[in-house]
Amino acid sequence: MVHRDEILKPVWHAFAALDVDRTGKVSKSQLKVLSQNLCTVLKIPHKTSDLEEHFKDDDEGPVSTQGYMPYLNRFILDKVQGNFDFMELNRMCWTLCSRKKANFSMLISDNDAFKVWCIFNFLSEENYPLVIVIEEIEYFLRKLIEAIGSDWNEGKFVNYKAQLSAKKNCLRVWELIELVGMSYFTKGMERQTISMGINEVFQELILNILKQGYMTKKGHKRKNWTERWFELRPDSLSYYESEDLLEQKGYILLDRHCSVESLPEKDGKKNLFIVKSAEKSLEISAPDKKKRQEWIQAVQDCINRLRHGLSAPHREARQRRKELRSRLQAEQDQMEGRMKELQLANERKQSQLEAMRKNLEEAAARAAMEEQRRIRTQVDLQNRYRMDLEREKMVRMQMEEQMAQKSSELEQYLQRMQELEDMYRRLEEALEEERQSRQDEEALRKLQARLLEEEVSKRAELEQIHLQQQLDMSQTQMEKEQLENQRLEQERTLQAAMMQLENLERQRQGALEQYEEVTKKLEQATSRTRSWKDKVTHHEGLIRLIQPGNKGPQKMTNWGAAAFTETELNVRERSWQENKNKPGNAL
Repeated sequence: MVHRDEILKPVWHAFAALDVDRTGKVSKSQLKVLSQNLCTVLKIPHKTSDLEEHFKDDDEGPVSTQGYMPYLNRFILDKVQGNFDFMELNRMCWTLCSRKKANFSMLISDNDAFKVWCIFNFLSEENYPLVIVIEEIEYFLRKLIEAIGSDWNEGKFVNYKAQLSAKKNCLRVWELIELVGMSYFTKGMERQTISMGINEVFQELILNILKQGYMTKKGHKRKNWTERWFELRPDSLSYYESEDLLEQKGYILLDRHCSVESLPEKDGKKNLFIVKSAEKSLEISAPDKKKRQEWIQAVQDCINRLRHGLSAPHREARQRRKELRSRLQAEQDQMEGRMKELQLANERKQSQLEAMRKNLEEAAARAAMEEQRRIRTQVDLQNRYRMDLEREKMVRMQMEEQMAQKSSELEQYLQRMQELEDMYRRLEEALEEERQSRQDEEALRKLQARLLEEEVSKRAELEQIHLQQQLDMSQTQMEKEQLENQRLEQERTLQAAMMQLENLERQRQGALEQYEEVTKKLEQATSRTRSWKDKVTHHEGLIRLIQPGNKGPQKMTNWGAAAFTETELNVRERSWQENKNKPGNAL
């Protein structure tokens, strides 16, 4: 179904054509005729009294577009059912406004101008008066040049775009028709070639013809093969007697349940494929394999779009371009808002500087007046106040020196601020290095604890093996011979356990060395942090460091630094010594 905005565009052209005096208003008699024609084309009932009733409170003078629009929406567009011929509506509106074309001397026919007019309505923005922006102009011209079979001249379009940007960066409908009719981008091409290119673009964008061409189809009754002209639209595949479209032979409606697939060669026909729907199916023979693949791909694309509820490709592309322009416009508006804010801030700064300059000028003027008064007094009392004048000169020199000193101090202050910023950055790096060192230290502590747990478990296992060996030795001599082999096996196991214990001891020593290295790095990072703190404190205390807590001497054990207090460590040591000195636990 045709969207309301697409109906409004040709109607707006018709209304503008009736506005001969360019006043923005049209007489009611002309609007009655226009409304009657619109109702006839749109196939809705029309009552002349509706127009009189709508404008009964405004009987004086013609009607503007703003006044006609409510009547158009209420009494005409709201009643549209969708069973009308949209091209007939375009033809009717074109008939009203085509006389403007007489002002141009162009190389295209009136029919081609009408097609360009329809393409303009499709690609134009939805703001009135209707215009087509430069992006849509480029899209249309690229389509036209591609349909003609020529090469796109990017440099020429860039020059034209620069000329158009210097004016208004968009075109009205008659300007676009003149651009195509004067062959600015198609210079040297025949009129018939340009007309064929316009017609191909018109068929794709306006008539929604996605693909067309001659193919042979199999009949439903006689099963004979006949050449037909096929046209593919987003929701149908039609075929005609010939390409003049005078006699339609049939069609098949496409929906989400349709399918298309290739067929093997049969009946002496090659390059076969079939289009299936719920009501009927068509067996078609393409001219060659490439054409068959193109038609299968095109029909399958239409079916996929119907399954996903998508519109025609060119309509989707137009919507994407509009959305992109909307996003770019929003970003541009946001950028302009920021620029205005910066401009206002700059203006405030300028006003402040101007006020300071005026104050300096007033101070200089007052100083000049004081100087003149002093000079007049000095002329009268030159001899008496000579020394006072010299002292005043000395004071002025001192003031200039003070001003120079203040300027130097300001430069030093700015340099100091830059140094402080560098110090902040280096301090952050030092803090980050300290944090990484602490993480490494924590990881080494966990590794050391794990190794210690493994060492304890191995020692317990070793003691158990030793105890088992002593029990075996205390048994009878007869069992000694039988258990000798077991003892040897246990000794080998004991040796392996001792070797594992030594490996764990070496790993623990390596972990301790890594811990010492990490501790050194942490101390170095802490030292650098302290040095940076001293530097920052030296520069007037502009920032305040976040310091780590004080680190006193801590007891280092296999479970990590400060894992036990001194008392708990002594208790554990006495318990271990007692267990070791028991007779049953002796190694």
